[in-house]
Amino acid sequence: MHNSKFTGTGVALITPFKSDLSVDYKALERLVNFQIDNDIDYIVVLGTTAESATLSDEEKERVKQTIVEVNQNRVPLVLGLGSNNTQQLLADIKSTKFDGFDAILSVSPFYNKPTQEGIYQHFASLAKVCDLPIILYNVPGRTGSNIQPATVVRLANEFNQIIGIKEAAGDLEQAMTLIRDTPEDFLVISGDDMITLPMVLAGGAGVISVMAEAFPKEFSAMVNYGLNRDVNKAFELHYQFMHGIQLIFKEGNPAGIKAAFKHLDLAEATVRLPLVEASKQLKAEIKTFMAGL
Repeated sequence: MHNSKFTGTGVALITPFKSDLSVDYKALERLVNFQIDNDIDYIVVLGTTAESATLSDEEKERVKQTIVEVNQNRVPLVLGLGSNNTQQLLADIKSTKFDGFDAILSVSPFYNKPTQEGIYQHFASLAKVCDLPIILYNVPGRTGSNIQPATVVRLANEFNQIIGIKEAAGDLEQAMTLIRDTPEDFLVISGDDMITLPMVLAGGAGVISVMAEAFPKEFSAMVNYGLNRDVNKAFELHYQFMHGIQLIFKEGNPAGIKAAFKHLDLAEATVRLPLVEASKQLKAEIKTFMAGL
């Protein structure tokens, strides 16, 4: 496994929409190039931030194709592919074409609230049929259940196919337990922008970020400073980002980051229901933050 390709800064890419709610594929091309031209290490496609739950199968396929074609193998691509229906996920894995992708990011089953044994069996089943490396995704605030460190350690030790976890519980103690107890080459990746730097300094592999989408060069620099143990420079950037991170998540994701992209003239701020655009007040606050940064 080439785990090192997922060290550093990955971004959870949005799906840009036009004002009529159709997918803006030209904007998607701009966004991919913007990330790559500004030092992002890899891109996550069709994750939560992409509003993938609101996309049709046809839209998902075209989004994937567009990103693969624009990327031209310049950075690794990770495909978001998860479900709370294990059998359906296995069928999807078997029918999906992974050309151009280097790994999958698979969220823990949501809504069902499985036990730890259920979570283990879900990912064990996935590992047995998926040819690509698998990054687990733990986000209790969305799924309704937490993948306990002991479950992650069990999966990491039993399946070489499972190479890491995007840890978004917002719990630094849990993150450090994962870093301490998983195999040395297992990637513990921050899924929480606010505690990315502490996790990196504790031994984490980097981040899959929302904030970094709008500030790829600066956020990547912070992560790289952290990985290289240049602590003072890393924290200088971290403290500059803190208020902005609070703002972009203030009214939900991806409404905030899409407001930032609108300010950068890269994409519209449009989201699909049941999400709504950031309020005028929040858009103004984000614009002020970006001008100051």
